Amino acid sequence: MSRRNLNLEDILTDRVTEEDFLEVPLTDKVFRWIFFCIVLVFLAILGQFIYINIGEGSFYKNRAVVNMSDIKIHPAPRGIIFDRFGTPLLRNEPAVRVFLSPHDFPEDYSLRSKALEDIASVANIDFFELKKMIGEKDWGQGENLLLLDDASHDQVIALSALDLKGVYIEPTFKRVYEYPLIFSHVLGYTGLVNANDLKNDINLSVDDKIGRSGLEAFYDEYLRGNNGKEVFFRNAQGKVEEKRSVQEPQSGFALHTFIDAELQKYMYTRLTDALTSLGRDSGAAIAMNPKNGEILGLVSIPGFDAMNLKEALINQRKPLFNRAVSGIYNPGSTIKPLVAIAALTEGVIDPKKQIYSAGYIEIPNPYNPSQPGRFLDWKPNGWVDVHSALSKSSNIYFYEVTGGFENQKGIGIMKLKEWWQKFDLDKKTNIDLVGEQQGFLPDPTWKENERGEPWRLGDTYNVAIGQGDFMITPMELLNYISAVANGGILYKPRIVKEIVDDKGNKTQEMPVEILSDLRKEISTFLPDAQNGMRGVVAESYGTAHSLNSLPFEVAAKTGTAQIQNNAKVNAFFVGYAPFKDPQIALLILVENAKEGSLNTIPVAKDIFLWYYENRIKK
Repeated sequence: MSRRNLNLEDILTDRVTEEDFLEVPLTDKVFRWIFFCIVLVFLAILGQFIYINIGEGSFYKNRAVVNMSDIKIHPAPRGIIFDRFGTPLLRNEPAVRVFLSPHDFPEDYSLRSKALEDIASVANIDFFELKKMIGEKDWGQGENLLLLDDASHDQVIALSALDLKGVYIEPTFKRVYEYPLIFSHVLGYTGLVNANDLKNDINLSVDDKIGRSGLEAFYDEYLRGNNGKEVFFRNAQGKVEEKRSVQEPQSGFALHTFIDAELQKYMYTRLTDALTSLGRDSGAAIAMNPKNGEILGLVSIPGFDAMNLKEALINQRKPLFNRAVSGIYNPGSTIKPLVAIAALTEGVIDPKKQIYSAGYIEIPNPYNPSQPGRFLDWKPNGWVDVHSALSKSSNIYFYEVTGGFENQKGIGIMKLKEWWQKFDLDKKTNIDLVGEQQGFLPDPTWKENERGEPWRLGDTYNVAIGQGDFMITPMELLNYISAVANGGILYKPRIVKEIVDDKGNKTQEMPVEILSDLRKEISTFLPDAQNGMRGVVAESYGTAHSLNSLPFEVAAKTGTAQIQNNAKVNAFFVGYAPFKDPQIALLILVENAKEGSLNTIPVAKDIFLWYYENRIKK
């Protein structure tokens, strides 16, 4: 059998013939889908790239820096706060902070425990409490735990002697308050930042301190300054190879206030002595210039020591509570000058018309006619016009001109509320302190919705003399009295005069700001209210006649508000001097007073006398 000779061309020709392939070209649709997928993947990568580098760029940059470096913060000293004469009310002193960095502790469990025991012993912290602090810390916010904020000299020496890795001692500043109790509610205090603070302000670091109350909180962004930063770059073995200063610390700005430090000290001491003699422990005092809203002094008792807040936090007397701006009280008869202005301006009575006070009035009781409602005066005051009604503080007069009685028309609750609102008693004064509250002005709609009861005539009588559900803050009360003193202008109360940077340049000045101008509206009858307040002191029957011996003329109004179902009374005094050229408006509050407003008058008298001798007479 002969073998056929095959060449290369024959082999290839046969292969094509035997393998019957069908070639089908790809459609455009397939290529479009492939292109779309490629574009989609590209856009996703591009989007992630943009997000990481722009949206989260600072985060990843910071994490990268942390991974390759240690950032050491150099705290900036906070700005100083001065009184109106340039006297510093606090200062910064060098201090030492101690940090723990547990990732630098020995890896061996027994050595690690021994280190923690030694540290806890020196720091006067329970060992298990220290372990709890380490376990509960959010280490995502930083690699160090602040152990001691103000380590003593002995503690620094003892910790240094331990020679432990993971214990870092750094210099800082501590806030020292010259007169901690006296200025506590004006200056406030500082505290460590929390998670919310860090979230709301990217400029804060985990161990920063910020203002928590008073001027420290209200002007924190100015007082805080800018921390310095120093970066230690290390290699993969953890060895520091480079040190670089990223930012020098910049001191905070200074605050120059309108506070008269000597007056403030006298107000605090005098009111404290009065409270002690009465066996009481709570009160407030505010002094302001009625011509422009400058706060000369602001005291709330009890005060607190900002350098020992632990005691203040557990004190049942609530020393952190600022009664001057956050307390809400029945103002008692101190509201009567405003009611007089309202009644006269609305034309329900004229200045000379007299109303008779037998010591009480009775109104029909629709539920029990045999037992009419009786509303008392504090004593029978006889025939009184607006001047003597204010001087004697007759309740009957103000019952009748607001709610009406027999032939005497009253302005009614809704018109009375309008006048409260004209004097901004339902608004914050916007004084530059945190935590200010605002007054509450009741009306028929509120009572119906809140209590399901109708508003009665007796309700109008009660609020007309500053009782019932009508409540305002001491700051609102003094601001309205200041408007009476100055002719009808409500000024925004101001504590800070100006802000000065670390180079001594004035960066901001707090201008006089008018909240409401009532001069045109009340000009006709304002003198009647002013003269009535002057009569409180000048008339022999005035409720504060003892102030008439002062070397300048004083206008005043006293008030006693019954609280806790008449079981206790709060006593108020408000007034201003000199009468014809007011330079100081004063408020005194004694909580749970023994003898009502009589407990406030001696305090007011001594403060007025001090101010005359030391500020006006000169």
